Amino acid sequence: MKKAKVLFVSSDITPYLDETYIGKISRRLPQGIQERGKEIRTFMPKYGNINERRHQLHEVIRLSGMNLVINDVDHPLIIKVASIPSARMQVYFIDNEEYFSRKSPLTDKNSGKYFDDNDERAMFFVRGVVETVKKLGWQPDVIHCHGWFTSLLPMYIKKYYSDEPLFADSKIAVSIYNDEYPKNLNKKFNDKLAFDGFTKKDLKHIVEESSHSNMLKQAIEYADAVIQGEETINADIEKFIKKSGKPFLEFKNEMEYVDAFNEFYDSILEEANVLS
Repeated sequence: MKKAKVLFVSSDITPYLDETYIGKISRRLPQGIQERGKEIRTFMPKYGNINERRHQLHEVIRLSGMNLVINDVDHPLIIKVASIPSARMQVYFIDNEEYFSRKSPLTDKNSGKYFDDNDERAMFFVRGVVETVKKLGWQPDVIHCHGWFTSLLPMYIKKYYSDEPLFADSKIAVSIYNDEYPKNLNKKFNDKLAFDGFTKKDLKHIVEESSHSNMLKQAIEYADAVIQGEETINADIEKFIKKSGKPFLEFKNEMEYVDAFNEFYDSILEEANVLS
């Protein structure tokens, strides 16, 4: 049996930001999956409030240097990496001075207002992850997304990168959390996605309103499997998941989630004849 590869993409990983529920899961899960015999890679955004000296981040020159075009503007992609020695685990960080040098992840530190370009930052992040994995030449069997900030990744993999052999057999799982933000994304969000070739049909859940709920629906639409990340989730999203008919793993507590997720990955891969 081949050694399965799992790519973890998260909006937050402990200990790099103030501890959150998603951050704790995204820290413990990759280590647990690695200890159960799978190969892993882990990515998050390099927000400006991450202390690079304390956490010993350093730039990976061979992976940096590419420009990503977002809304018809070039943005340099910088890749940094840090190690969590106790877990024998590396974390890759997607960085860009314009998008990620701010001292707070999603809101202005002084006013508390959400950044108007969070849509572009999410686009840059997911494309940065994919381009970096391509440079690594590392073919993931499972891609597991954590947090709404990663919600565009399933669509990009299935549509924008549909001709990329590296992801041809990858199965995408999304964990649904209550990481809600209270406003819609930028009014021109759909136009920016259209620049990347997405049609109104592709964007059917966010074409009218880019709310948190609709962003999650957009992710579920293109995912191969869904995981309930918290004990209770938005009722509308729960209905949407059931209606989708996709493989679904109900909420698992801290004592059981690593084994449950590991078995869930295997079931997805066996169904796709990857591990059979």
